[in-house]
Amino acid sequence: MATNENLPPNVIRQLAKELKNLDQSPPEGIRVIVNDDDFTSISADIEGPGGTPYENGIFRMKLVLSCDFPQSPPKGFFVTKIFHPNISSRGEICVNTLKKDWNPTHGLRHVLLVVRCLLIEPFPESALNEQAGKMLLENYEDYARHARLYTSIHALKPKSKAKTGTISESTTAVNVDQSSKNLCETEPSAPTALCATTAAVTNAPASNTQDQNAPAEHAVGTSTALPKKEGPVSTKAPVDKKKVDARKKSLKRL
Repeated sequence: MATNENLPPNVIRQLAKELKNLDQSPPEGIRVIVNDDDFTSISADIEGPGGTPYENGIFRMKLVLSCDFPQSPPKGFFVTKIFHPNISSRGEICVNTLKKDWNPTHGLRHVLLVVRCLLIEPFPESALNEQAGKMLLENYEDYARHARLYTSIHALKPKSKAKTGTISESTTAVNVDQSSKNLCETEPSAPTALCATTAAVTNAPASNTQDQNAPAEHAVGTSTALPKKEGPVSTKAPVDKKKVDARKKSLKRL
């Protein structure tokens, strides 16, 4: 097995760059565990893809790089026990990318993504675990039930993500704001209505402002509004007096 000292400097620099990139921008469902003292043994936690028997499980795997990497492919192993046609009972991984289809230009990201895709689409024709391969071909339900059992027993359980809590809090805040908004729209308070009326009066043209001021003064009962109220009363009083005098004259004639 190689160590950092056995790898060429240019390979070490390339691996350091790749590992930093994987740490800062990890692939979906994959978390790389970096060992700065030994780049030739790279561990990664792979989340079981949704809709597969490996869902809700986390599987630890390891890539072991030889001293002539990247000319020769790394060897892949699953540390977590898993029931899969292309993964042996000892954890060895059988995938063409790590064998005949290997290319020195393949990066670590590509290899990790291929391994995760293997959990989504197994290849029972080239099975290392013959029992799993045969079961998958003959009865998928039995295979899935067996794989789920392994997952529930051996796989790590995913931790609750911080993002989920943040979204829930944000959603709650949005709901509260929306409820408050609906409440204000349904039952406006007196100060709000008053502000709206004041704003309308302020923004109105000058002529309209004068017209609106007159009723306001009338309502308040200022001195300019009082004569308007007394006018009709004083007019009606003489009319009533004349009617009374006329009736008196009529009674005298009788």
